[in-house]
Amino acid sequence: MAETELNVDSLIARLLEVRGCRPGKIVQMTEAEVRGLCIKSREIFLSQPILLELEAPLKICGDIHGQYTDLLRLFEYGGFPPEANYLFLGDYVDRGKQSLETICLLLAYKIKYPENFFLLRGNHECASINRIYGFYDECKRRFNIKLWKTFTDCFNCLPIAAIIDEKIFCCHGGLSPDLQSMEQIRRIMRPTDVPDTGLLCDLLWSDPDKDVQGWGRTIEGFPSPSEPTWSANSSTAMTWISFAEHIRLLKMAMSSLPNDSW
Repeated sequence: MAETELNVDSLIARLLEVRGCRPGKIVQMTEAEVRGLCIKSREIFLSQPILLELEAPLKICGDIHGQYTDLLRLFEYGGFPPEANYLFLGDYVDRGKQSLETICLLLAYKIKYPENFFLLRGNHECASINRIYGFYDECKRRFNIKLWKTFTDCFNCLPIAAIIDEKIFCCHGGLSPDLQSMEQIRRIMRPTDVPDTGLLCDLLWSDPDKDVQGWGRTIEGFPSPSEPTWSANSSTAMTWISFAEHIRLLKMAMSSLPNDSW
């Protein structure tokens, strides 16, 4: 499908028609439309930095995992774009039954509002993971394997992290012992698969652990002046951490909960 043939407004309207319907209602989309979303959004991802520098106000959202009804409820609560600016922290596909509707609405909003709607990469935006946990099977059942590969090409170009107001560092996973400066993230080349080790792997896979020495829970959520602290919010599937002063940031938002997931 040529870019001029992709009617994003029509597709968004169709994706939103199921609001109020029974959960799980399938949205009819053509293969050409879905492929067009992947191709156009991939171009936008590559035109923007791998480390986004954003300004508040914007709403930060954790894992969606194919729960399309929950995504619609989220927008009903926070405001449908462009009423509010959004940053999603990854894991759009797998596990849930409507990964295609979920990722297609998110990509469509990215295309329509490229400077106000942002998507980071999660560890499930990786072929070796979503090949196993459901997205591959959904693509194969509703379309074909070739379209799944087109999604993979798109996912390999997603930004990895974001900084809000020069204070809040956002990524899907967590920190890496290899991370000494933000410039290291900026030097990661795209498109890229997720390696088994190293900085990119850690940013997408690291989870907070309250048992690691030097980390303590903050009851009020305020950062400790001397050492990293974490506070989890299971209702939003995100964790806030205040961490290393040498990175010159105050807090971190990531789409992972501590191991006890309280």
